[in-house]
Amino acid sequence: METLRVSGKSRPNAVAGAIAALIRTEGQLEVQAIGPAAVNQAVKALAIARSYLEGDHLDLTAQPAFVKLDLESEERTALKFVVLAHTPVR
Repeated sequence: METLRVSGKSRPNAVAGAIAALIRTEGQLEVQAIGPAAVNQAVKALAIARSYLEGDHLDLTAQPAFVKLDLESEERTALKFVVLAHTPVR
């Protein structure tokens, strides 16, 4: 499963494009964010990605969870979203 890491300086539209592309090709991905600014950008990107997928008759679900990451010999807690594709109910 592909992992996208989002920072507080990530552009939500760019991240949304990457999310939509991976949903179209892989059907799933993981988005990781550390800190409130990064989580904010990630959530905005997920919302934007949903609109990018409408034309393909796809939608996504995101399951949030905590994950511990080792970064630069330091353990950090990140928020991860497991993102899955599905066909919307009409």
